[in-house]
Amino acid sequence: MGKLDGKVAIVTGAARGLGRAYAKRLAGLGAKIAIADLDLKSYREFDAEAKDMTAESTVAEIEASGGAALGVECDVCDHRAVDAMVARVVEHWGRVDVLVANAGGGRGRPVDTKASAIDPALLDLVVSMNLFGTVYSCNAVAPFMKRQRSGKIVTVSSVAGLSSSADGGYAHYGAAKAAIAHYTRYLAQDLGPHGITANSIAPGVITTGRMQTVLPGSSDSNRDRSELVALRRLGTVEDCAKVVEFLATDLSDYVTGAVIPIDGGLRRS
Repeated sequence: MGKLDGKVAIVTGAARGLGRAYAKRLAGLGAKIAIADLDLKSYREFDAEAKDMTAESTVAEIEASGGAALGVECDVCDHRAVDAMVARVVEHWGRVDVLVANAGGGRGRPVDTKASAIDPALLDLVVSMNLFGTVYSCNAVAPFMKRQRSGKIVTVSSVAGLSSSADGGYAHYGAAKAAIAHYTRYLAQDLGPHGITANSIAPGVITTGRMQTVLPGSSDSNRDRSELVALRRLGTVEDCAKVVEFLATDLSDYVTGAVIPIDGGLRRS
């Protein structure tokens, strides 16, 4: 018996990279997985991601392994689209037990996104993708989880949201990820009486095709990044997926409102 047999999980931004790893990990535990992404084949943007694929999509990979998966193309910046996506999942499988609100990411370069000079359009895009997309996803699943009196919500912050960069770069991304971490603490207080946990992970430098997560600064960009990490290696998607497994299963039943760094000791404060 898998830890998540009979459960339904939604993972946003799961067509590639970290989201794909979370979806496959939860599927391996027995959950039925809804893959929500702006493009279900977005891995094609990066050669390294494309080479890692074993089928035409994350949905197809899970199905090939004997799991159940549903793909829904959805823009998390559009709250109506998110509501419709969650409604489709519940119509298809009758419930939703786990949400991993992974969709997001950064845009621009640290040198061009200093705290005192953020382009308004870039700020709007990154805050919308990360913070608004997370809030919309949590808003959409909450009524169903409340009805069930159970649920596990995992949001995705970043070490960039826990400590600032030395040069003030990538401030829009760091601020959005900091907001997600604190929003999750509020979410835990709100949903705790309904038997629902809400926790956040804060990845460090993770080796994906896009290097989806970033260092808290850019001043060390020419150094071997592993030298900055206590464990002297960069993180893998599986390092993060293992923590998502903990937060999505009964192992974490008495953990809520936590923000867990997954950075190998990069952040030392």
